[in-house]
Amino acid sequence: VGRTLADLTAAKDRLDAAAAGRDTADTPLWYVDVTANRVVVEALDEAAGTAFVAAAGLAGQDVDVRVAEQRPRLLADITGGDAFYIDDSARCSVGFSVTADEQPGFVTAGHCGDPGDTTTGFDRTAQGTFEASTFPGKDMAWVATNDQWTATPGVKAQDGEVVEVTGSVQALVGASVCRSGSTTGWHCGTIEQHDTSVSYAEGRVDGLTRTTVCAEPGDSGGPYLAGSQAQGVTSGGSGDCTSGGTTFYQPVNPILADFGLTLTTAAGQAVAPLPQDGDPQAWTAGRVYEAGATVTRDGVSYRCLQSHQAQSAWAPAGTPALWQRV
Repeated sequence: VGRTLADLTAAKDRLDAAAAGRDTADTPLWYVDVTANRVVVEALDEAAGTAFVAAAGLAGQDVDVRVAEQRPRLLADITGGDAFYIDDSARCSVGFSVTADEQPGFVTAGHCGDPGDTTTGFDRTAQGTFEASTFPGKDMAWVATNDQWTATPGVKAQDGEVVEVTGSVQALVGASVCRSGSTTGWHCGTIEQHDTSVSYAEGRVDGLTRTTVCAEPGDSGGPYLAGSQAQGVTSGGSGDCTSGGTTFYQPVNPILADFGLTLTTAAGQAVAPLPQDGDPQAWTAGRVYEAGATVTRDGVSYRCLQSHQAQSAWAPAGTPALWQRV
């Protein structure tokens, strides 16, 4: 004879009451299965499920014990600009989601942690481990995350918006750039110089990019974007976001190259680099050119000096910072 919903709910309530006074790590799930007209307990092993049912005073009643393959887990996204904590103490900011083969994670500043340091996420749950870190000299690191965290192309922007990264084409001096950080949020400015050497108290770092964007402690490691193109992660600076300041970021492409990482990007939105088959191709606005690529323009051949997305105003003859005549 089938049991009423009230009967099933009453049995479920007794399980709820029993759970309040015991460790349910081995019995992670219990519920009313209205289709089967049963109360179900899912346990990591049958003995644990049977003991839980007995503790609720339901032994011998119509409660099914089923063995679960694994315990449910919380899921969280890796989002640029979110806080993360190192060894449950210091705080930095997530840069960009990456993968190393099948292993997800994120890049951040090298001064945030050393290889082997453990991290917790913005919600203070276990997150991952620093796999590699370089500082001083460079200011780069990456964290491999556990299976509770999912790599996404998202970066936290203003007023709760999320920008999806589509690539990592380096922006030119004078370009607008914005950054996200767990202390001060979203701020924008302009790129002043590339390949800057900075002498911090902790040591010298070369190859940084200087900007007019402000930042404060805790923003370290957070992402810089030019449009939807990843630029780098916050290294250091001076001033603050009340009076203004100067910041330096570690460019992202050297991080990817040094550690063998792949940037997580929004599917179908990234602009593919121009293929090279050995013969120079005609320069075209809108194309992404990698350093070393060769093109022709008005019968003249040029070699690309730095990766960028070509603009109509940046023809090779007039942009010696980007193109060298060959």
